[in-house]
Amino acid sequence: MAAASDTMAVNRGMITVSIMLATIMQALDTTIANVALPHMQGSLSASQDQITWVLTSYIVAAAIMTPMTGWLSGRFGRKRVFLISVAGFTIASALCGMAESLTQIVVFRLLQGICGAALVPLSQAVLLDINPPERHGQAMAVWGAGIMVGPILGPTLGGWLTDNYNWRWVFYINLPVGLIAFLGILIFIAESKHDRPRPFDFFGFAALSIGVGALQMMLDRGELKDWFGSTEIWIEAVVSALGWYLFAVHTATAKRPFLNPTLLKDRNFATGTFFIFIVGIILYATLALLPPLLQDLMNYPVVTTGLVTAPRGIGTMIAMILVGRLIGRVDIRLIIGFGFGLTAFSLWQMTGFSLQMDMMPVIVSGITQGFGLGFVFVPLSTVAFATLPPKLRTEGTAIFSLVRNIGSSIGISIVQALLTENTQVVHASLATHVTPFNPLVHPPYLAAGSLGTSAGLAALNAQVTTQAAMIAYIDDFKLMMILALIAMPLLLLLRKGRRSGGRGAASMALD
Repeated sequence: MAAASDTMAVNRGMITVSIMLATIMQALDTTIANVALPHMQGSLSASQDQITWVLTSYIVAAAIMTPMTGWLSGRFGRKRVFLISVAGFTIASALCGMAESLTQIVVFRLLQGICGAALVPLSQAVLLDINPPERHGQAMAVWGAGIMVGPILGPTLGGWLTDNYNWRWVFYINLPVGLIAFLGILIFIAESKHDRPRPFDFFGFAALSIGVGALQMMLDRGELKDWFGSTEIWIEAVVSALGWYLFAVHTATAKRPFLNPTLLKDRNFATGTFFIFIVGIILYATLALLPPLLQDLMNYPVVTTGLVTAPRGIGTMIAMILVGRLIGRVDIRLIIGFGFGLTAFSLWQMTGFSLQMDMMPVIVSGITQGFGLGFVFVPLSTVAFATLPPKLRTEGTAIFSLVRNIGSSIGISIVQALLTENTQVVHASLATHVTPFNPLVHPPYLAAGSLGTSAGLAALNAQVTTQAAMIAYIDDFKLMMILALIAMPLLLLLRKGRRSGGRGAASMALD
């Protein structure tokens, strides 16, 4: 064991680089393809409804396969699963870039999601295993940087590649990264000891897959299908509820269920997982609002939008460097509370956005929120696994990632639905004031005769719509701010860590 530990310590740096390349590659792909969708639509002769399957197929496949990570690693070994996942993801990326039809790219994106599902939980589990407990905070800071910065930089890189080359390079960019990550994992990571073969719970996996898959379909297609005005959305909601119900009952009654009940008995893991669900709802939704606001209302080009939102990643990186050193020295609940406070403050800053603002409010609020995100994500990821036995880490990280992704999907769907509804409500309210008797619709505020021509009315309607959309965005930011403040008392559910001896290391023995 000592020799193995020494070898692990020597290779720690190279292992970290290798697995983080794989993590960043997967995290980038959650957003990098979004900006290229219009170009894909024309190239593949697809409709607006059809081209969204490029995103939906990847999300649904990854969501269904993520819970499988723990069982696959225990059955076949973590290194083998990691290598197959990286190789499969890289090959699928190449096939996506070469796709000549919508059917081909949807199938290849399904493969990409299936193979990429294990990358994030495996990287988190490996980092926790190769670092001693006193370094877990710093390890989770490195892991969190890849998870958080990847989606932020995705639109910037995707826009630049699409504008300067074509949409296929959004997928080809993964090839060198995947190759380097594969070689690093092959050379430096030792194979984990296989668990005794645990019978595969087909019923539990099927129920969970149906629940997760139908929920993701409902969330991804709800806006397009007018939510519960659509028969499809009702079917997906009922199927999802049935899948979750069967999974919960089966987990509680089966002798060897798909989800190990020991995970739920660990108070810190259960509390941390619940909290990361709330974090996903609150924090990731705000990241989905900014690009359309800047591009649709402020008329920013795709590349400029990426550059303006990129400083958010700088704030996150700085926070993660600091927080890795604070964990074990400061009550972890205070660290998370400070992060939530900064996040709420940044959302308050966003409620002051206007159509006349320059780039600075976006940059400043972005850096502030990125800083807050770093102070929330890293300590939460650390404390959730503090008391979990090492043999359960891979399965635990898979569930942790799944719940975070479900929370982010729900949050994004909520803010997008409210954005559409509030835009219509505010537009109707503003339109009631556009009458010939309102002095603001006459010169010098509007050109003479604006209300008397079709072109003038169309231009005026466009202005009213833009103002209504801006107000709807502000309402979304206000809602996220309120939810962030309401969630803060949940910190009391986390148990306070006691510092152990030895240079402020955190023994994650908890009260």
